[in-house]
Amino acid sequence: MTEKKSAIRDIVIVGAGAAGLSAALTLARARRTVTVIDAGQPRNAPADGVHGLLAHEGISPTELLARGRDEVLSYGGEIVDDQVTKVSGEVDRFTLTVGSGDEIVGRRLLMATGLVDELPEIPGVREQWGHGVIHCPYCHGWEVRDSRIGILATSPMAVHKAFLFKQWSPHVMLFSGDQQLTEEDQIRLQALDVPVIDGGIDSLEITDDKLTGVRLDDGQVIAVDAAVVATPMVARTELFAGIGLEPTAHPAGAFIETEAFGQTAVDGVWVAGNATDIGAQVSGAAAAGALAAQHINTNLTFTDLDHAVAELETKQAEKAN
Repeated sequence: MTEKKSAIRDIVIVGAGAAGLSAALTLARARRTVTVIDAGQPRNAPADGVHGLLAHEGISPTELLARGRDEVLSYGGEIVDDQVTKVSGEVDRFTLTVGSGDEIVGRRLLMATGLVDELPEIPGVREQWGHGVIHCPYCHGWEVRDSRIGILATSPMAVHKAFLFKQWSPHVMLFSGDQQLTEEDQIRLQALDVPVIDGGIDSLEITDDKLTGVRLDDGQVIAVDAAVVATPMVARTELFAGIGLEPTAHPAGAFIETEAFGQTAVDGVWVAGNATDIGAQVSGAAAAGALAAQHINTNLTFTDLDHAVAELETKQAEKAN
């Protein structure tokens, strides 16, 4: 292990997505010693492009992260490509064990591990995820504007998606699947002229790697250009249970509760990005990472100041005696 890897970092960040890299960049520019540990599983990797990110509209997710990594490294930050297997310790000495067996120690910890979209087990959904199958109107609505959009009712949140996607296309339809619609939902869908197609969903029809329809259990195929799923979104938090971080249930999944600047109830631990804000786009995750980083730097600055004052007072007392 190199000398650098044996030193205690000011901050260790888990996750090199938009939130983690944004935080690392801010902290490295603040002359903090920063290590980012990344397992290489970005949530948006299947997407064709990142949308709604000012000055980077449509950029490849891979290219965006590569640029972010280069920027962090250019300011002296460290990136370790490995899987965290264990997290232990407390404020001023958190120890993270990675797959190689190395232990990385930090005074503060930022969790930017994002979340996992739990896809429905419908043949074709996983293959088309991020392309023909989407979930966020703000991320992909423009790309499917005016097309035939099929909302797959695989969760109670599906009706909400239908209401939103109607803003982007007049050709929205809801496949009810095994979901029971309330009377209120039925009235709302009717008011928006969103037809409800009853029957179980068998699979998606894909032709030349392009989504073309939804096949029902009775064999009928309804033509669509895009399918929408309301996936449960669950924060990646299993490794952090040992230091007291537990997810909070939400109708759309699970997340880690934090204060305004990303600080958790565990002293010395912050969370930024989708792990605490499951609806955040890349732009929001990056902003949250920068904000958490500023708060972490301030916390470290005043902690060190308090220690310096205490040492000075001790020296003055000893001198007086």
